[in-house]
Amino acid sequence: MTDSTTPALSQYTRTSRSGRGGKGRVPAIQMQFAAIWIALAILLLIGAVFLPRSVSATSIISILPFAGFLAIAAMGQSLVLMARGIDLSVPAIVTLSSTVLLGTSGGAEGSVVIGTFMAILAAMCVGLINGLLVAWLKLNALIVTLSTGAIVSGITLWYRTGLPAESGVPTALAGFGGTRWLGLNTTVWITIALTLVLTILLRRTQLGRRFEAVGANPRAAYATGVEIRRYQAGAFVAASFLYGIVGVLLSAFIRNPTLDVGNPYLLAPIAAAVLGGTAISGGIGSMIAVTGAALFLIQLGQTLKVLGLETSWQMIFQGVAIALGMFLSEMQGRKRRGG
Repeated sequence: MTDSTTPALSQYTRTSRSGRGGKGRVPAIQMQFAAIWIALAILLLIGAVFLPRSVSATSIISILPFAGFLAIAAMGQSLVLMARGIDLSVPAIVTLSSTVLLGTSGGAEGSVVIGTFMAILAAMCVGLINGLLVAWLKLNALIVTLSTGAIVSGITLWYRTGLPAESGVPTALAGFGGTRWLGLNTTVWITIALTLVLTILLRRTQLGRRFEAVGANPRAAYATGVEIRRYQAGAFVAASFLYGIVGVLLSAFIRNPTLDVGNPYLLAPIAAAVLGGTAISGGIGSMIAVTGAALFLIQLGQTLKVLGLETSWQMIFQGVAIALGMFLSEMQGRKRRGG
């Protein structure tokens, strides 16, 4: 795209954010992102009154790493949703990256860097395949990612059978996964850093403005000269990069990951994304709100455990959250279209 198209794209992006005529939409979008923080505050307040154990300092600090894992995965899912896709291969990619880390590092201290690199590279290769099939071949994202997820799971299982049953990550990486700084686990700080970086990229750069425009209205973005397929495919690659980071961090945290390591990340990232205000219709999303949604879901699970309820209730809530998010996203999409 030439520089001459930039003003048109900027004007389009501002219009898509502010709505028709540039009036009334900004407060609505801000509320869309702020709602999850209000819900989190209410959940913490209820816990403080009726279940003090669920909001104690020890309890909160202990769940923050798990909120971090979910937040990173949910930010990846949000990127895909913003590009008008969906990714059901997240559990398979997380498990693949974890397994590749074990296989390429062999638990040796000198192989930490190469193991981490290969784990994330493997994840991004799956994302590239997803992106090419969805963006270039115009295949349905749900079917594509469900299929690649199944294929990757089979490959991972085959690869894992060739590794020792007691395979673990290198001691240095395990130490990194358990390190705390200012009382918070390393994963928490990495999550904060990724949230800030992605927020700046989406809100303050031309790349981010183009990406949002592609999701909000592909035809209008194409008319300004944006190569929409590159951004759509790039969303899957960037998301898989984040899933790969989750696989590495999870492996470092639990030290001896199994083939079940990615299982919790099928519905939860989607739920966190939609609760964080990411529009399933594309274009609109906030990484800060998504991080808040991840913390909300993990804290909700902690509260349910303190109440003695089974984790099945959390799965039910995730399903309800996804359905509600899809409904609200469709209503907001109709408003943006003037229908």
